[in-house]
Amino acid sequence: MYNCQNDQVWAVNRGEADKNDGVKQKQKFPQKVMVWLGAFSEGVTSLVILDNSTVNYQRYIDEVLPVALKYGNNVFGDDWTFQQDGAKPHTHKLSQKWCNDHFPGLIGKDHWPPNSPDLNSLDYSISDEFVHQVNWNKAQSKKTLITELKRAVKRIRKEVALES
Repeated sequence: MYNCQNDQVWAVNRGEADKNDGVKQKQKFPQKVMVWLGAFSEGVTSLVILDNSTVNYQRYIDEVLPVALKYGNNVFGDDWTFQQDGAKPHTHKLSQKWCNDHFPGLIGKDHWPPNSPDLNSLDYSISDEFVHQVNWNKAQSKKTLITELKRAVKRIRKEVALES
């Protein structure tokens, strides 16, 4: 069984390494950026960058839910339903209360299993499209990664608009 993780190329410079299949050195723990992106039948929401710490229920209420509410209301008026998965910030009683108080319709945590196979395809489809729209060669730092993530969302929006 071939295991490419064991391949190493020792070279004097990048050009020499390129002669040996262009193996590139990677950071063991690259910088990460957490994002939230809502998907609706009419496209995707604005991208929410959740950059500076763990996302708990309060950050979710303060930073994510208003974006979903604004987008849903702008696109659908008062005739739409919000649904989320079983992540802890989503299922917290105060998050659920906020959703019940603000969204015109809500499929609450007790009515949707956290690993619903019916919606996994949507999740994977959006994630796959998002990842393919990022120019990973330009994402060399946290700042450029965030810039590329924002550009990817704009590209997805353009494609949705062209399909309509």
